[in-house]
Amino acid sequence: MENTKTFQFQANRDVLITVLRIVLILLTLYAFLVSIGLLGSGFKVFGKGFAKALIETTSNPFVGLFVGILATALIQSSSTTTSMVVAFVASGAISVPNAIPIIMGANVGTAVTSTFVSLGHVTRINEFKRAFAAGTVHDMFNLMAVMVILPIELATGFLASSASYLCDLLAGSSAGMEFKSPLKLATQPVCNGIVQSVVSLDLNKIATGIIVVAMGIILLIISLYFLSKLLKLLVMDKLRTFFQESYYSNSLIAIVIGILFTAVVQSSSVTTSLMIPLAAAGIMRLEQVFPVALGANVGTTVTALLASLATGSAAALTIALVHLMFNLSGILVFYPLPMMRRIPIKCADYLSQIVARNRLFAPAFVLVVYFVIPGLAVLVT
Repeated sequence: MENTKTFQFQANRDVLITVLRIVLILLTLYAFLVSIGLLGSGFKVFGKGFAKALIETTSNPFVGLFVGILATALIQSSSTTTSMVVAFVASGAISVPNAIPIIMGANVGTAVTSTFVSLGHVTRINEFKRAFAAGTVHDMFNLMAVMVILPIELATGFLASSASYLCDLLAGSSAGMEFKSPLKLATQPVCNGIVQSVVSLDLNKIATGIIVVAMGIILLIISLYFLSKLLKLLVMDKLRTFFQESYYSNSLIAIVIGILFTAVVQSSSVTTSLMIPLAAAGIMRLEQVFPVALGANVGTTVTALLASLATGSAAALTIALVHLMFNLSGILVFYPLPMMRRIPIKCADYLSQIVARNRLFAPAFVLVVYFVIPGLAVLVT
């Protein structure tokens, strides 16, 4: 009898501990999402106007590519950049051919968030190595997709012509649709409250932006630390089994998950960033993160499509369809054949090995690839 009571007490205690851990994971995940929102808000404070000015004055395709990278890295949102481009195309400020390289650049620039998030694991070298590989596999794919598809597009115009054909088929359907991200609705009040508190200090725009970004970084590091610990305690074995079984049964499931989740939250950065702590904890392998990132690329095109439908402009819908077709083309080039699939994965793994030897390489990589090179290219030209 006494053994039965002891067993029941132990079972009840285990259930209570599990429930508490789930609650803590949800709270920590919310804090993580708020930190991503603060980073975006902080960069937008001093970056959005500059990004808009850059986009409006772009005509050279290669400059447009770097403008897309720099603008998206500054405002931490490819959805914002592509929506801006859609609006400019709709107004006639930018032509469809000139807008295509900017869209491609935005695709590259959006990967900075997941790479930036991986820096939150910098104090734990093994976790950091896995996290950095998971963050940069998105970078490698997007960069390689641009290197392959942009020259073909400049030579043949296949994206513009195909998108124009699709636009003719779809024109007039579902105009004026709007969609709000539930995650953004959940975190925006807190983000806005924090930003307004900093704005009330009456500092200049740059100082305000820096403070908000710093708060986002601090919250990001703290939330990632606890999220990684809690995931290990609660669900590591179950999640590892789930992802392994899903991946080996049909890797397309991971791509579909990435598409659907990103379409709902309207942010590929959130989707790919959520993979980082799972990869850092050893729950997901690099080969399992990769297809989710590919799906996130496709899912993020929903924002531009909705924006284009709201404008009622055929040109705007065309450039939004270009965004979708570019990401689908990248998947078709790099994913079906194992030989091609391994290229971005191997490159990301190689970068993580460099990081394991010298951690300073990680922030240097982010600064050089996303800010220094595009900034110099735009400045020089």
